[in-house]
Amino acid sequence: MTSSRSADLDAALAALADPARRAVVERLRKGPARAGELAREFSLSAPRMSQHLRALRRGGLVEETGVVGDARVRLYQLRPERFAALRGWAEGIEAFWTEELAAFKRFAERRSRPRR
Repeated sequence: MTSSRSADLDAALAALADPARRAVVERLRKGPARAGELAREFSLSAPRMSQHLRALRRGGLVEETGVVGDARVRLYQLRPERFAALRGWAEGIEAFWTEELAAFKRFAERRSRPRR
C-alpha cells in the first residue's frame, strides 16, 4: 500500500471512529442533506455538526456541494469512491484470514487422521 493510500485509509478510519459520524454516514446513505437538517435530526448544535462534517470531509467520506440558484445552501453527500477503497481494504484483510483459517483447517484435519 502506498503511503498516500495508507494516509487516506487512516483519515477515513479516524473519521469513522466516532459513533455520531457513523450515524451521519448512515443518514447520508438515504441521500444528500444540509448541515442544519443533520444537526436537527441528531439533536446536535450547528457548530458540533459542522465539526463532524469537517472530519468526514477530511476523511474523504463526504463532499460538500452547492445548490444551483442559492450559493448559501450547501449539501453534504457521500463519496462512493472512498467507500469502495475501504471495502477493497477490508476484503484484502478478509481474504488473508480466510486463507489462514483454511490452512489451519487443513493442518487440523491432517493431525486428526488416525496414524498407521
